[in-house]
Amino acid sequence: MDDFLNNEQKEIEKELNKLIKIRTDFYNYLDIHIPKKDEQFDFSKNPKISAKDIYSHFYKLDYQARKLRGFLVKAYGLKAE
Repeated sequence: MDDFLNNEQKEIEKELNKLIKIRTDFYNYLDIHIPKKDEQFDFSKNPKISAKDIYSHFYKLDYQARKLRGFLVKAYGLKAE
């Protein structure tokens, strides 16, 4: 049983690290394309960025979050709606 939990934990950590990297990539993309004012994105400048690129980053982030959710539900017997 301990081996199972250790393997599950390693898999969850791996997927969590993927999620963190994808999130970082998404924010790096925003940092490059949207100016900041007082450390916050300043959308008032109406930057022209690709909706397709934004969606691509968001989709990767959302997919990884849903994938991680499945691991957590399975590993910890959580109820997910």
